[in-house]
Amino acid sequence: MRAAVLIFLLPMLASAKPNLIFLLSDDLAQGDIGAYGQKLIQTPNFDRMAKEGTLYHQTYSGTSVCAPSRSSLMTGLHMGHCPIRANREAKPEGQKPLPEDTVTVAQLLKREGYATACTGKWGMGMFDTSGSPLKKGFDRFFGYNCQKHAHSYFPSYLYDNDKRIELDGKTYAPNLIQKATLDFIREHKDGPFFLFYAATLPHGSYEIDDLGIYKDTPWSKQEKTYAAMVTRLDHDLGEVLDLLKELKIADNTLVITAGDNGSSFAPDSEIGKRFDQTMGGKLRGYKRSMYEGALRQAAMAWWPGQVSAGRETNGPWAFWDFLPTAVELAGAKLPDGMATDGHSLVPFLKGGEAPKREYFYWEIHERKPIQAIRFGDWKAVKNGPTEKVELYDLSKDSAEKNDLAENHPELVSRALELMKRARTDDPAWPMN
Repeated sequence: MRAAVLIFLLPMLASAKPNLIFLLSDDLAQGDIGAYGQKLIQTPNFDRMAKEGTLYHQTYSGTSVCAPSRSSLMTGLHMGHCPIRANREAKPEGQKPLPEDTVTVAQLLKREGYATACTGKWGMGMFDTSGSPLKKGFDRFFGYNCQKHAHSYFPSYLYDNDKRIELDGKTYAPNLIQKATLDFIREHKDGPFFLFYAATLPHGSYEIDDLGIYKDTPWSKQEKTYAAMVTRLDHDLGEVLDLLKELKIADNTLVITAGDNGSSFAPDSEIGKRFDQTMGGKLRGYKRSMYEGALRQAAMAWWPGQVSAGRETNGPWAFWDFLPTAVELAGAKLPDGMATDGHSLVPFLKGGEAPKREYFYWEIHERKPIQAIRFGDWKAVKNGPTEKVELYDLSKDSAEKNDLAENHPELVSRALELMKRARTDDPAWPMN
């Protein structure tokens, strides 16, 4: 009798661990989404998600370009400790790989019995390197490994796990990626599962198979295409949420959405002006900078009955918080000796306050190494090793218009001290 009861309870015990989905969009700006104020681009599913869940105004990416931002999300490390701190191409295909000894959130969840999948774009190591998604905890991969290859939406091939799948160059890749995403959810509906849906939309090149509702708008081709790409991303999100409800697993599934960095478009560009991506000048900066428009993301959380519905919050959190959050939700602990820069967001997701911390830290090594640090409501930006520190009060100046460095030399000194303390020197990422 006891054995029979135990067998009966096993599916219930397994499903007690929530499913986790992180939908990471590529180059989406806060200002692209209706819930953040967008008027011209239609995003009904993001808007629905905001009403049924929580919308975050101060969610920070790992940094302001693709590969390092994703690496921060996967490893729970900010840019002072993350092994990838810039986009670095590898020949003949791919990017600088995550090192062998780097542990990802997928590896930790897999140890706890989670089925794991990455669909979309990886960009952290080809299959023959230490950074392969199949070596970093993912049971299933479908999409683009190389982020440069992902610039083509009508590619000649994609990868199914590590097998190259030849295409005709006429097939819109997001359609195939969406199918693989939904198939994975269906196959693992009994859970628990972790899905890293790294959508390529709306990153350039700007291509789509159907302009849809924007076909007859009096806009340029690029404007129509960009709007259609954002709405296609929204449609795909809607299909995921609807499938979770159809399968009756929505109440046991946490869905988080965010962009990987700020928009590719400058405020005075065609797209920037048409769609007001700065939200009326509320945020400064875009991709590859250290200003808020590059680092703050369009982020929401949805988990019926667990995440507060209709909530908007200015409580700040960052990508490196996801790993400890996932570990706690899985009922696990970090392995002995494993460090993380993050804090669990579980109480915050369920209506509490954002975690208290000393600082948020970013750097990036693209054209030249640049840094930023936020401590309290103060934000310091250093646009190069020899550049002076800029200082902004985010509580009054989210647009970072008023540099207060000259008025607060003591805060500038503190910012420099924190920047030095926040990072570990790495010969791959010199600060000169």
